[in-house]
Amino acid sequence: MVSRLLVVVGIAGLIVGTAAPARADIYRCKRADGTQHYTNIREPGRRCQLVVRSSKRSKPRASAKKTGSGTKSTRGNRSRDPARYSRYNSLIGEAARLYQLPESFIRAVMRVESDFNPTVVSRAGAMGLMQLMPKTARSMGVADPFDARQNIHGGARYLRILANHFKGDLVLTVAAYNAGQGAVQRYNGIPPYKETQRYVRRVLKHYYAYRGESTP
Repeated sequence: MVSRLLVVVGIAGLIVGTAAPARADIYRCKRADGTQHYTNIREPGRRCQLVVRSSKRSKPRASAKKTGSGTKSTRGNRSRDPARYSRYNSLIGEAARLYQLPESFIRAVMRVESDFNPTVVSRAGAMGLMQLMPKTARSMGVADPFDARQNIHGGARYLRILANHFKGDLVLTVAAYNAGQGAVQRYNGIPPYKETQRYVRRVLKHYYAYRGESTP
């Protein structure tokens, strides 16, 4: 089954079969019907505005933090266990099928959020693999945020809800996962938070890499 996220997302290269280049700049472009979408490639013949510029010097902005990436954890911050990167494959696949999301997308969010560490806790209190805040975890039906299956399913469910709200736009979905749905709505796009902009770039970078690995 083809994911709605893949069908309607505005990032160039997601609909085609080959992996897109991991370009970090993000543009907001207007279609002929007046609607707008986001892409990592400036589209010829369309009015496009650069909204996120690639930068290696971007630093986290604590006030924008919604989940947990970009902040120091209080426990379980570093892991030297390389097997963790494949340990949750079956759970990621299960959540991807249930919530109709690409496995590479869930994996990319998890990589940025926790680096696949199930015990990490951020300064803001976000917990586990998908760095769920307590309120979000409860609303997603997660009783134990440190249970890998519950956490992955809770994060995937939340991503599905955000993707539905933003009509499948991958960039806005990722931005909302970090800064909150309200912030994305308030700014009618990616909020002007350095942390969120850096977060979006990092998730897209890993998404392209994972997607490329899975392409025959």
